[in-house]
Amino acid sequence: MTSSQPIRNIVPTLAQGAGGNLPFVLQAVRNDPNTLQRMEDEQIVALIRDTDAEVSRLQALQLRAIADLSVRRRRAPSASSEVALALSITEHRASAIVSAANALIARLPRMLNLMDDGRLDLHRAMKVTDATAWLSGEHVRVVDATLEHRVPGRNATQVRRAATYAAAQADPEGAALRTERKLTERRLLLRHHDTGVAHLSVNNAPAEKASAAYARVDQAARALKKPDEPRTLDQLRADVAIDLLLSGSGGPNERTEVFLHIDLATYLGLNQTPATLSGRGPISAALARHIIGGPDTTLRRVLTDPRTGHAVELSPTRYSLERDEFIRVRDQECRHPGCTRPAQNCGVKATRTKGEAEGVADQAVTFCSRHGKLKGLPDWDYEVTPEGAVNVTTPIGEVHSTRPPSMHPGRKRANRLRRKSRK
Repeated sequence: MTSSQPIRNIVPTLAQGAGGNLPFVLQAVRNDPNTLQRMEDEQIVALIRDTDAEVSRLQALQLRAIADLSVRRRRAPSASSEVALALSITEHRASAIVSAANALIARLPRMLNLMDDGRLDLHRAMKVTDATAWLSGEHVRVVDATLEHRVPGRNATQVRRAATYAAAQADPEGAALRTERKLTERRLLLRHHDTGVAHLSVNNAPAEKASAAYARVDQAARALKKPDEPRTLDQLRADVAIDLLLSGSGGPNERTEVFLHIDLATYLGLNQTPATLSGRGPISAALARHIIGGPDTTLRRVLTDPRTGHAVELSPTRYSLERDEFIRVRDQECRHPGCTRPAQNCGVKATRTKGEAEGVADQAVTFCSRHGKLKGLPDWDYEVTPEGAVNVTTPIGEVHSTRPPSMHPGRKRANRLRRKSRK
């Protein structure tokens, strides 16, 4: 290959996902570092996607080898030590990988097949193995089949949530017992470091209390973030949390909220369908009912479209009902594809509606601060369909779409990607 050879001839079908060209592309880049600079944007993104798929395939092969080594060592802990030495990683990490390898081989063959196909990498696969480790063999087979068509194309947080939900749905009684067991293990930890600082954490705290506590600390930190404040938000959150623990102060004493979405049948105890805690994901039905029984809980009726589960009306309470409040309840989280920041911590932004040229008004949806800024950047396009789906077009013309989350537990949240060629 010569440096003058057009890059389109080097990777003629790369944009169509031709992973078989990767060794040739790798050699081309090694021979000529400017090869990447001559690629079109679409080719660069395709190369990123193809290399990720190839990494997933290689990881599947590596996991098979690790599981085989574990069997040869009669599943003794020494197998993790061997893997740690071979890969120059910690034994803690090696132990987690060995466990994941054994689980994928013996309990989750469909997830391993997805890795073989380049559709699921090790990091996301381990979200599934972690979320299903407590299930029986019978229940884990159900989850494996359920997730086969749900996890491809989803990020690690979405995979963890999907796996957690499916596991709780497969064994609701086990999920409730697991939550109770974890709550009994709650503790406050203090670890001193040799640099004069320390690590303070609360482990296994009730999810709703931890979410509310973080929201309160975050609100206080943001209130203190004035133009002349040199501390970062992370530093302010840490300082506010310590001040609250030491003196009960630390910032404005504002009311904070967490949103729990539960259907009426689950609330009444007629089924065990998992509920959803915004920003955290699925929780067991038993835990949801426990949260609802709290003294500071405010219940609101949300009317939904019976076909889609999308929120259409929010009942008023003793608090004044504002438009933004309904939008946050409806959207639950930031509407950018893959973002899981709770809606109550997001801004509400008017977004161009598809068909605006015909006089259709903008629609307001929730975006976190990060994606609210991304929305305003050149070459990024955001639009909302009349049905409420948010379409995000990237600089290379790919469109990532998310539909409004269903208020009906168990309904699939549609996240899809379609390619749109530039003209």
